[in-house]
Amino acid sequence: QVQLVESGGGLVQAGGSLRVSCAASGRTFSVYGMAWFRQAPGKEREFVAAIHWIGGSTYYADSVKGRFTISRDNAKNTVYLQMNSLKPEDTAVYYCAASTASGIYRYTRETTYDYWGQGTQVTVSS
Repeated sequence: QVQLVESGGGLVQAGGSLRVSCAASGRTFSVYGMAWFRQAPGKEREFVAAIHWIGGSTYYADSVKGRFTISRDNAKNTVYLQMNSLKPEDTAVYYCAASTASGIYRYTRETTYDYWGQGTQVTVSS
């Protein structure tokens, strides 16, 4: 089992920055990749960013490319999402997810991920 706990959400004005964190515990040695997804009110959950836990390769949704940065601290078993130039449309609950499946990393698919955090609210005011 892997447990994921997000933190760092909050309220920020448009154009501002925020960093959310996801701390992993338990069988973290089995984690192959981690990602952030988000779900806005009335919308389906969508992929935001992902990172290979070992190699560090990163992937982003087009909507956040150039504004968001995903990173990880292996020693702390923590993944971060730095969000800059925030827009009101970035308002959502942000979820951290972890995958223990090796092979081709289909990072945009929710079914790739075995474990999910409880989510943290990010609200961007205009």
